[in-house]
Order: sequence, then C-alpha cells, then structure tokens
Amino acid sequence: MNKRRLHHLWTKLRWIKPSYFLILAIAMTITCVFALRANNEHMVKLRSAVYAADQNNSNVESALEQLQAYVTTHMNTNLDSGNGTVYPPIQLKYTYQRLLQAQSQAAADANTQLYTQAQTYCQQQDSVDFSGRNRVPCIEQYVLSHDTQLTAIPAALYEFSFISPTWSSDLAGWSMLAAILSGVLFIISVLALLWFEHYVN
Repeated sequence: MNKRRLHHLWTKLRWIKPSYFLILAIAMTITCVFALRANNEHMVKLRSAVYAADQNNSNVESALEQLQAYVTTHMNTNLDSGNGTVYPPIQLKYTYQRLLQAQSQAAADANTQLYTQAQTYCQQQDSVDFSGRNRVPCIEQYVLSHDTQLTAIPAALYEFSFISPTWSSDLAGWSMLAAILSGVLFIISVLALLWFEHYVN
C-alpha cells in the first residue's frame, strides 16, 4: 500500500478517537458492576423469601423454584457450597424439624399399634393365663422381632445449592461484553493511530 492510500485512510480513521472507546468501556464497566450488584441483591430477596416460607410452613417449593430459576440464569448469584464450605448455602431447618417431628409421631403411633398387636397375639397364644405374668416375655419377644428402625431423612429434602452461570444474557452480561469490546477497540485504535503516525508522517 503506497503512502497516498495510507494518507487517505489516515484522514478517515484519525477522527475515531481512542478516548471514545475508553469512555464507553468505563461507562459499561460501571453499568456492569451495578447490574451485578442488583442481581445479587435480588437473589438475597428471593433467598429470604425461601427462609420465610420455610419458617411459616407456606409454599416452600414455589419459593425454591423462583430462587433456582433466578440463580441459574443470572450472574453473581451463586448459591453453591463449593469445596471450601462444609454446609450447603440453603438449609431449610424448619422443614427438617417438621420432618423429624412427623417421623417421631409416626414412630410413636407405630409403637403403640405394635404393642397392641403384641398383646393380642400373646393373649391368643396363652388364653388360659389370667394373671398375664407369662405374657410379658411373649410381648417383649414380639415387639423385638417386629420392631422397625427409623430411616434417615435424606439431606436432599432440606439442603439445596444452586450455581449461577459464568455469563448471562441480562444487563450485567451484555454490559460486560460491551465493556470488554470497548476496551479491545480502545487498544486497537491506539495501536492503529501510533502505526499510522509512524508510517504516514
């Protein structure tokens, strides 16, 4: 390319100031920071709604679905336990307590029913024993042989962790892309101006 063409191209490109791209990059970076913060604040509100629903025994499933839908589609909303933490970030302790209470009540009802069945069974086995003295070992043996152990409550019923995406198509994501693109264009424009000034002038 000869100097005349370079000079013609230079007269067109020199109106593109690198400062325009720098200002745009700064503006988009500020927008991205505020958008990321807004994403996190909205996640905190949805998480609080989950805790409130858990405590009040209201629609926990709906609140969890809304939180999961938001976290998995927005940046800076991560609710993952990761490798450095011991407990998951979402723990529904009231739901867990209600499950334990229901399980304990079911066990108590089952024990009452089992004891009644044992008495009926042992009475049929030794109907002539009016004192009931010989029935005690029979009842104990029946209860021991028919007793069922309580099953552990799965942690998945009351512990949750959600992972946010690396990039999301919201204000935070698009402003981040715009900031990166503006920064790249700023660097390219500076290098291009330096190159043209060196070869044209």
